[in-house]
Amino acid sequence: MNWRQRVFLFSVLLPFAGLALNPAQAQTRVGEAVLVQNQVARVAGSLTMPIAVGDGLMRDETVRTGTESAAKLVMADSTNLSIGPNASITLDRTVFNDERSYREIAIKLATGAFRFVTGHSEKAAYTIKTPIASIGVRGTVLDILSQRGKTTVVLQEGASRVCAIGGACIELTNPGDTATITSTGNGGKTTIKKSDSSSWTFAGNCTAAPGLCSVTQFAEAAPPPVDSGPVETSALCGR
Repeated sequence: MNWRQRVFLFSVLLPFAGLALNPAQAQTRVGEAVLVQNQVARVAGSLTMPIAVGDGLMRDETVRTGTESAAKLVMADSTNLSIGPNASITLDRTVFNDERSYREIAIKLATGAFRFVTGHSEKAAYTIKTPIASIGVRGTVLDILSQRGKTTVVLQEGASRVCAIGGACIELTNPGDTATITSTGNGGKTTIKKSDSSSWTFAGNCTAAPGLCSVTQFAEAAPPPVDSGPVETSALCGR
């Protein structure tokens, strides 16, 4: 191989090498991590990298928490996503309307406990999915527990329409209203039922990580300058 061939090959492969070393830089930054407790990582393709407070969140990547771990993510429109232990969430689709709102934002909750607080985008822009449920929001605070063959959605504020995948839908309109979706798996029947209370809420995770259940605006989530010195976690997690 002569030197011209080497230069050409290097110029072709360099962008892919950069993507492999730091895939986050090759994607769209859509938010920030404002709270990280213990083991929290981003998964992009075959790569797994730890997440720290102030790290940017990228479209199409998955965030996972370990045992006794938690995280809070704040999207560019100030949507708050609080994540409990042993959870997995994917920022599946984000289409910006402007710098601080989305035309579309789709979030997949694979497994674990979550609290979702809507931001400044139009409510129709939000779609939340678990393996067996689809959840629409209307100015909403929702607690969601995704388990194998079961999804529990508890309304804390606002209103929500919850549908079983391929099945019926119900409306949650009062605080405490709960949708429980179950599936027998292997192509079996998926059912959905409504109750006015739940024995589970995300609040049980809040004491383990101060700030996990407060609301943070995206402007507060920006990482501090390099020379600013240490920043207290409480300042990053809302007032």
